[in-house]
Amino acid sequence: MSYATTERLLRSPFGVERAVKRNEAVRVVGRKAGHLGMRGVIVLGGGLLCAALGAIPTGAQTSGGTKPVSAEVKDSSPLAKEVHHQLLTLPFYSVFDNIGFSLEGNKVTLYGQVLRGSLKKHAEAEMKSIEGIEVVVNRIEVLPTLASDDDLRRSIYRSIFEDSTLSRYAVQAVPSIHIIVKNGDVALEGTVGSAADRNLATARTNAVANIRSVKNNLLVQAKAGGGE
Repeated sequence: MSYATTERLLRSPFGVERAVKRNEAVRVVGRKAGHLGMRGVIVLGGGLLCAALGAIPTGAQTSGGTKPVSAEVKDSSPLAKEVHHQLLTLPFYSVFDNIGFSLEGNKVTLYGQVLRGSLKKHAEAEMKSIEGIEVVVNRIEVLPTLASDDDLRRSIYRSIFEDSTLSRYAVQAVPSIHIIVKNGDVALEGTVGSAADRNLATARTNAVANIRSVKNNLLVQAKAGGGE
């Protein structure tokens, strides 16, 4: 994702509506297959985190909402993969949004933080369109609209992704490091390849002025052989 793209995301609140038609063909993939939900936890690409019911402790919070904890058991069920796929292909799901979900049978609960109310609505609509999902609970928080927060998003994006080590994460369509800003508080969400990258992301964020606090919720991906 280029910096120019991040500028469009912050400047064009109606971009989501225009993007819906362009993404319809992508978002209908795989809906005809039957699914059976499974309990477990999976950390998925693009900052999407799926945790089984019970894996999210009461009171575990980021700067904007509930955060799933890491776990060794991974849910590779077809239903979890389909939910993940549909969320990742939402129009304008970006580096400044963080959507997670939990599955219990045919019930999916969405949580996280997004810049636009339209993205929250689209996420819920996509879940309702998936065969095998009968109940959708939408706990996604829409972040407040503040010029000062937008300034921080731009500055943090530059600081992290212009770093020679972390820049490789920016080449993805949706970088795996997500920058969540709320009233000057910053949470880093998603996944990185090493503990060193996790620590570096914290340092690069702390280098930005006018931040109230920084919370690093980045998860380190399992090494090759551990699988995703």
